[in-house]
Amino acid sequence: MTDSIPLQPVRRQKRHDGKHRNGCCPWSRCCGMGDFRPRTVWLGHPEKREQRYPKNVINNQKYNFFTFLPGVLFNQFKYFFNLYFLLLACSQFVEELRLGALYTYWVPLGLVLFITIMREATEEIRCYLRDKEVNSQVYSKLSTRGTVKVKSSGIQVGDLIIVEKNQRVPADMIFLRTSERNGSCFLRTDQLDGETDWKLRLPVACTQRLPTAADLLQIRSYVYAEEPNIDIHNFIGTFTREDGDPPVNESLSIENTLWASTVVASGTVVGVVIYTGKELRSVMNTSNPRHKVGLFDLEVNCLTKILFGALVVVSLVMVALQHFAGRWYLQIFRFLLLFSHIVPISLRVNLDMGKMVFSWMIKKDSKIPGTVVRASTIPEQLGRISYLLTDKTGTLTQNEMVFRRLHLGTVAYGMDSMDEVQSHVFSAYTQPTHDLPASRAPAATKVRKTISSRVHEAVKAIALVHNVTPVYESNGVTDQAEAEQHYEDTCRVYQAASPDEVSLVQWTESVGLTLVGRDQSSMQLRTPTGQILNFTILQIFPFTYESKRMGIIVRDESTGEITFYMKGADVVMAGIVQYNDWLEEECGNMAREGLRVLVVSKKSLTEEQYQDFEARYVQAKLSVHDRSLKVATVIESLEMEMELLCLTGVEDQLQADVRPTLEILRNAGIRVWMLTGDKLETATCTAKNAHLITRNQDIHIFRQVTTRGEAHLELNAFRRKHDCALVISGDSLEVCLKYYEYEFMELACQCPAVVCCRCTPTQKAQIVRLLQERTGKLTCAVGDGGNDVSMIQEADCGVGVEGKEGKQASLAADFSVTQFKHLGRLLMVHGRNSYKRSAALSQFVIHRSLCISTMQAVFSSVFYFASVPLYQGFLIIGYSTIYTMFPVFSLVLDKDVKSEVAMLYPELYKDLLKGRPLSFKTFLIWVLISIYQGSIIMYGAMLLFESEFVHIVAISFTSLILTELLMVALTVQTWHWLMIVGELLSLACYVASLVFLHEFIDVYFITTVSFLWKVTAITLVSCLPLYILKYLRRRFSPPSYSKLTS
Repeated sequence: MTDSIPLQPVRRQKRHDGKHRNGCCPWSRCCGMGDFRPRTVWLGHPEKREQRYPKNVINNQKYNFFTFLPGVLFNQFKYFFNLYFLLLACSQFVEELRLGALYTYWVPLGLVLFITIMREATEEIRCYLRDKEVNSQVYSKLSTRGTVKVKSSGIQVGDLIIVEKNQRVPADMIFLRTSERNGSCFLRTDQLDGETDWKLRLPVACTQRLPTAADLLQIRSYVYAEEPNIDIHNFIGTFTREDGDPPVNESLSIENTLWASTVVASGTVVGVVIYTGKELRSVMNTSNPRHKVGLFDLEVNCLTKILFGALVVVSLVMVALQHFAGRWYLQIFRFLLLFSHIVPISLRVNLDMGKMVFSWMIKKDSKIPGTVVRASTIPEQLGRISYLLTDKTGTLTQNEMVFRRLHLGTVAYGMDSMDEVQSHVFSAYTQPTHDLPASRAPAATKVRKTISSRVHEAVKAIALVHNVTPVYESNGVTDQAEAEQHYEDTCRVYQAASPDEVSLVQWTESVGLTLVGRDQSSMQLRTPTGQILNFTILQIFPFTYESKRMGIIVRDESTGEITFYMKGADVVMAGIVQYNDWLEEECGNMAREGLRVLVVSKKSLTEEQYQDFEARYVQAKLSVHDRSLKVATVIESLEMEMELLCLTGVEDQLQADVRPTLEILRNAGIRVWMLTGDKLETATCTAKNAHLITRNQDIHIFRQVTTRGEAHLELNAFRRKHDCALVISGDSLEVCLKYYEYEFMELACQCPAVVCCRCTPTQKAQIVRLLQERTGKLTCAVGDGGNDVSMIQEADCGVGVEGKEGKQASLAADFSVTQFKHLGRLLMVHGRNSYKRSAALSQFVIHRSLCISTMQAVFSSVFYFASVPLYQGFLIIGYSTIYTMFPVFSLVLDKDVKSEVAMLYPELYKDLLKGRPLSFKTFLIWVLISIYQGSIIMYGAMLLFESEFVHIVAISFTSLILTELLMVALTVQTWHWLMIVGELLSLACYVASLVFLHEFIDVYFITTVSFLWKVTAITLVSCLPLYILKYLRRRFSPPSYSKLTS
């Protein structure tokens, strides 16, 4: 007992820095997580666990039953204005501060809170139901009593879980057994890493060899697993069987794992659970992206602060005019309450509802099908983008690879000469192997034979060095098993982690060497003559972004030869292959044609060389510390003096309508930057091809710089050039940003187009951040792959393109589109409309509040600065709700030009970049209009009223309602039938409610002719001058859009 470690107190410690460890879930703080530790997990014996592990429960809710209401209310009242309105409402419980019925202050606040609580509750219920569905999924568990059913939430570390085909993996597991004949299985990982390609997974060899799955419980074995972390692409662990003779030790890597949230795509698998609940890789990667607040919201916030300042000033002026008599401090509070409408409580609700309407319009637009709005709080941002940063592969291009070129150094084969390659491959497998007599072998034949053997060797290498697996599916005529047995061509599809790999294998099939079968230990190729070549896979070194290459060691079963094949990017392969004088030049030439280049090489190994390598490699893989470094060192010992076989060039074709879309964006005043991980030449070629760089534009290719001095000289050379596009590599960019960040960004921001190649994901995000800081302008980032997520989340507007690389970018983005060309309409039409409509709506809500506040100020000043409300009870509530809400909110349907015109004249978008629809100038104009109209209505009502005060209320309030309805009509540019319905409905509501308002309005008086002419006169005086001014302005200084609509 004394040796046991008291783990519980450690696990109960909470972090006080408010950050989630390793990007873990937001609720981890509530669960008292301790430090993550490595673990030893015994197969099928969860009771043997050495520490407490979290329950396997997925919980994505922000609140629980008890914290929901306090949590929502806290999030609302932590903002100053909501707290301000709460204090106003609470002040009405103090008798000396009360200005009327309690409901005049509590009903508007209650309505705002009710809408917010309902929205949050809907989200929480949806979240709860989603979580419940996942947690309630039933799985089979191997136990001493046989196979038992267990819910996902009941799974524990150490359990042996059976997962069927097309079933979600419920927890992070080590793969022990599969029912597949080839001894491996495929996973669909699109919900984890966003990649649509299937991943090959291998079971632990020791457990796969057991006769039945039940035998897993009979052996004495355990898994040692590293501590939980967020890295989904790596894993370090070991499998040990103690009762073996001798004991078995196997290294475990990412290939032996089944992460939660992936789906088994082939066969039935058995795994042992190693991580659960909040320690799952998928949960730890669910970090909360930064909450984006739109520039428009910040501007509105600034205006409301000005209004609050005006409220305080007006209140102080009123008390000052009373000479601070009596209990003046109470009077200040009463005036603050009386003029509280200066700061409109309904502004936030109107704008939020407007955003929901704009998001719905984007989703329902048939011209951009499949567009999804994931951040409904920032649609106005789309109307003010100054810089657009785009990825290349899969965003501007289709990520559909077509094989274009095979280069052998002395000879190259293009699309028009593939039949020659085909004949060389055919002759390699049909010619007799014995030598021809010397007399019958002229020199030309020797040369041809040499070329023929080189082509054959290159094609064979391309057909072997990959991670592609042929999968056979039934096609209605042939079933799956039969298709697999006979290698049926019509039933075969290729699965791989990269479209490049598939295009290469499809090309080798087209020239006669077909990949027909593959499992974890062997590969089968079919020759043009129908003969099957068998190769044993001895080792595979998969492609990584760091190594930029992949290798494979195979043994030819017919000859016993062992060959190490490798392919990779030219930058890394140049130092690995034997010296040659053509590699660099030809790579550059092919890249300039827009081709993606791979270098293919080989090295023959003797049995002794391979055995020596294998021993060192296995030893390195078993180490727990610095495993990846040790493994890389062992592999690099093989990667020397390899024979260069060929270069391959595949082309990535442009997406539909990329050129016209980029033209639209350029004409709209948006500067486009292309950030890509591809080669400089390929990136430049794509930029020209897509017309990102126009034909007559100069290009400045930034020299490779490594020191401060070189960067200084190159920046000076660039400074002397005007109106030219910039092309720079990631390495040079890093040097420039290190020493001359300000100077570089200043020059780059003046360029019509910028291309950054060989960019890392973090560099992409850094460029976005620097643009925002240096220019203060809004940025939009567009990408389609997992490497674009950081850039998308950093930008003011992130747009994900659903592409070949999966949905990871589109899931992380604020807006998701299916094609790049949809971006034009998203910005030019929806972005522009959203911004202009929100600006009109916000200013109108402010105008509505200022009008009634001006009338209150006039009323108070006339009646000796008395803090007495002009309108009470339902009048004050009805004014900002049922009497004016529908017509004012209908402004979200207004538009100045048709969508076709907005697309045809993108220059209209340029006007919005200056922020004119909502500025201090327009705000001041609306303030002056409000003061004018409020004063006219109030003074007019007092001038024309006859005997009773109640007549002032009737005349002024009716005139106010009619003025608001007419002002909406004055503001509208394109009428929508819902606007007319809104106007008529509001008027009908007011007329109908007069019957119930006898407490405030003399019902008999409003039926008289005297009332009607007075209201008409006051309304005309308040509105007619504005109509005349609008006409004169449109006549003599029309806005740009009106020239297009006339």
